[in-house]
Amino acid sequence: PADKGFITMKITAIVGTYRKGGVIDTAVGEILSAAREHGAETETIYLIDTHVEFCRNCRSCTQSSGDSPGVCPLNDEMPRILDALDKSDAFILASPMNFSTVTAVTKRFIERLVCFADWRWGRPAPRTRKPVREKRAVLVASSAAPAVLSRLATGMVKLMKSAAALLGAKSPDLLFIGMCAMVEHHTLSPRVIRRARRLGRKLAGGS
Repeated sequence: PADKGFITMKITAIVGTYRKGGVIDTAVGEILSAAREHGAETETIYLIDTHVEFCRNCRSCTQSSGDSPGVCPLNDEMPRILDALDKSDAFILASPMNFSTVTAVTKRFIERLVCFADWRWGRPAPRTRKPVREKRAVLVASSAAPAVLSRLATGMVKLMKSAAALLGAKSPDLLFIGMCAMVEHHTLSPRVIRRARRLGRKLAGGS
């Protein structure tokens, strides 16, 4: 239980893996487990189990003024996800690397974040609706290649950081796990588990 006077943190994880119980899912689980041990409330949203339509590029959601996200005309679960993230103090965005970037379901989710742009017709470029960034966040990624090589050779981390910024992240931490395709069922090393749990404690407001 949390200490007296401890402010309960709400943490939501957006998980874009196709393999529950795999590297990404396990790493996120370690982060959230450590966060719960420090009093946090957590929720995990698996994108493969969630109805999120492809963005149609109609730009309807970008036509209103103000700092609130625009309303998309598509009828799916994206509003529920955004509401959960808005009510969270911290969040996790997680995806393995596929073809040098995030998975298709993660990219589909990220493309729908265009609702955070004010891009009314006639303007040459969009303006971000939510410039205030105050949420804690962790980005979790994995790749077959060594982590440092994947980070340098692809734009995956940059894309995830851009998405996190739109969702209100102040300065997201990164857990990048490399060399994950050597065996069929890769297990996390003790070093990765320790880092994951440190990040979980940090998300929950601990040290």
